Amino acid sequence: MRELIIGGARSGKSSLAERHASESGLQVVYVATAQALDGEMARRIEHHRARRCADWRVVEAPLDLAGALRRHAAPGVCLLVDCLTLWLSNLLFAGDAARQAEAGEALACRTFDDAVEALLDALPQLPGRQILVSNEVGSGIVPMAALSRLFADQQGRLNQRVAAACDRVTLVVAGLPLALR
Repeated sequence: MRELIIGGARSGKSSLAERHASESGLQVVYVATAQALDGEMARRIEHHRARRCADWRVVEAPLDLAGALRRHAAPGVCLLVDCLTLWLSNLLFAGDAARQAEAGEALACRTFDDAVEALLDALPQLPGRQILVSNEVGSGIVPMAALSRLFADQQGRLNQRVAAACDRVTLVVAGLPLALR
C-alpha cells in the first residue's frame, strides 16, 4: 500500500507518518531527503532523529529518491519518505532550474521532470508499504519571485501526481488527519 500524507509546515504530517509506520508491524526504513546545509536545518533534522524509533534504519536520499526506494523496498518493509518537499528543493538547486528562474529564462526543468518520472515509474513496482510525506504549499498566495513560483508550481504538480499513484491520501491540519482517499 502507498500513502501520501500532506499538510502545511508543522501541521503534524511527519508525526502521523511515523505513527502509521510504527503501527504497520513492518521493518521501517526511514528515507530522509533533508540536507543539513545550515544550523537551523541541522536542528530540524536532529528534532526528527530524536523522535524516531531506535530500530528504524535510515537511508539518506537527497537527490536519487527513486533509486533509494528501489534498493530498499521489500516485502515486509515500510519505507517512510520524509519529505518530498525537501527532495524537490534539493533538485531545484542541484541543476540549472534555480539559476534559470532567477534570470527569468524559460524553464525546461529536465532535472525535475526526469527525477519525478523516475519516482512515479518506481512507485507502482515497489513491494511492501510506502508512506510519503509532502508539504501542501498551494493554499497561500502566489509567490512574487520567479524561483518561489517555480517551486510552488512544481510542488503542486508533484503532489497531484504522487496522490494519483497512492492508495491513501491524508491531509493533516493542526495535527488532525483528514482522509482524502
